[in-house]
Amino acid sequence: MSTTSYTVPEGIRRARADKVLAAAFPEHSRVAFQRSLDAGLVTRDGRALDRSAEVHGGEVLVFSFAEVKPAEIKAVDIPLEVIFEDEHLLAINKASGMVVHPGAGTGEDTLVHALLSHCEGELSGIGGVERPGIVHRLDRETSGVMLVAKTDAAHRGLSQQFAERTSHKQYLALVDGVPQLMSGSLRKPIGRNPTQRHKMAVIETGNGREAHTDWERVEAFGGNLASLMRCTIHTGRTHQIRVHMKALGHILLGDVIYGWKDSPRLPLQPTRVMLHAEHLVVTHPITGKPLDLRAPLPADFETLLAALRKTVRPQETPIKRGLRSPLNKK
Repeated sequence: MSTTSYTVPEGIRRARADKVLAAAFPEHSRVAFQRSLDAGLVTRDGRALDRSAEVHGGEVLVFSFAEVKPAEIKAVDIPLEVIFEDEHLLAINKASGMVVHPGAGTGEDTLVHALLSHCEGELSGIGGVERPGIVHRLDRETSGVMLVAKTDAAHRGLSQQFAERTSHKQYLALVDGVPQLMSGSLRKPIGRNPTQRHKMAVIETGNGREAHTDWERVEAFGGNLASLMRCTIHTGRTHQIRVHMKALGHILLGDVIYGWKDSPRLPLQPTRVMLHAEHLVVTHPITGKPLDLRAPLPADFETLLAALRKTVRPQETPIKRGLRSPLNKK
């Protein structure tokens, strides 16, 4: 196992070792250096550094890379709805019910299993052996556009766009009730629910992280029965739309975790969280060309939407459908 010596530039004070090394060696990811730190393969004066170690200018770091074991997850031939694909990345319309990556209690039917088959193992290794190619994720019940990186360079470029918030992400959601306003913006920090750890919540003080969602009412159904909402997220917090819509007073249909209960007023009962990643715009990390990616609604969403449209009362003024996306404004 070869080692490399690196002298921290003068002027650097109290900087994390993983950040300093990743900046100095951009051909390697920060995750790769974190693996090396975790394995005790980064030393200063002969002593191994931990992941949170800080370094200063003039110090000499000696490092090698932790061996990445080949993925033990086997490829499974599961059909995928591909929206875009080239040698660097692909975009899919993820089906509701599909788990993104293996974990406790999952089977051999995750997106990663399907990707290993579809891409014949040619996937970015930055996410580790359990998450090859995974740049971002959608909840199990959420359908829609997802990006997957085939190369490390593509992975780093896409991750940077998400981190710098230069990507554009829009979702369609069916919610309980009808907001009085046609549109609005929510800027409420989100963090782990302090008493129910499987849930997130609006956390105004303490460990809440910035979260920003713009929303617009696309259609209203049956008086105050339900609404179709388009949500644009500027941050990527866990359960962000689900938490923000609840804070707005409109729980997503089917979202039992955040308080949904079947309603006899609905023409059909939702069988999952009615949330769909409709539209994603990014810059191709290799070619620099814009990628405008759209995922058609799945059958269950379309069926419930059609049933809700039949509840609109004749005397009600219909909401204009097919509002032009803010992403298309010139």
